[in-house]
Amino acid sequence: MLEAVIFDMDGVLIDSEPFHLDVNEKIFENLGINLSEDEYLSFIGTTHKDMWTTIKNRYNLPQGVPELVNMQISGNIEYIKNEEIEEINGITNLLSRINSENIKIGIASSSPTEVIELVTNKLGIRDYFSSIVGGEEIKKGKPAPDIFLKAAKCLNVKPSDCIVIEDSKNGVLAAKAAGMKCVGFKNPNSGNQDLQKADLIINDYDSLSVNTLRTLFQYIK
Repeated sequence: MLEAVIFDMDGVLIDSEPFHLDVNEKIFENLGINLSEDEYLSFIGTTHKDMWTTIKNRYNLPQGVPELVNMQISGNIEYIKNEEIEEINGITNLLSRINSENIKIGIASSSPTEVIELVTNKLGIRDYFSSIVGGEEIKKGKPAPDIFLKAAKCLNVKPSDCIVIEDSKNGVLAAKAAGMKCVGFKNPNSGNQDLQKADLIINDYDSLSVNTLRTLFQYIK
């Protein structure tokens, strides 16, 4: 039965992929590397550490992974602090509907906890979340299930009683590997992500009711 809903953040709570791309493209330019669109999109949903470990090895970068990760985090924080950010349309209403049914709500994001706290506080939605798990808290990032299993533990619920809302292929695979139901949110700014493993795919939040979430436990997929 439905006990908790766990949200990814980037591309799910906030349409962050466009400014992530802008920040990262500046870093790539400074490093003298050129990633293809498909190569870049393959990193959506993964941790900063995983992304930069791959890029460092692929392009033989002299910088250490921690330094590269810090470049990205610093760029994202600067943007969030100084620019206007908006929630994805309908997310506050969805959080309110879930909360009104006394269902626990958490975040499990590949972004660092510091960034998640900054975003949710700036959007005024922090109080909806009983637990936040950031990418730096787990050893294996998505598509491994670790982050969602930790989120369930923090919420004190069984994985089988959780629904994850994700916008990336890596996130969907991680949710299913954790034994959870998954709603795939098609965010066009996240690229053409393969969400077919999700139990339900949606284009917006306005039509997503708590009753619809509960019905996912009536079917096996």
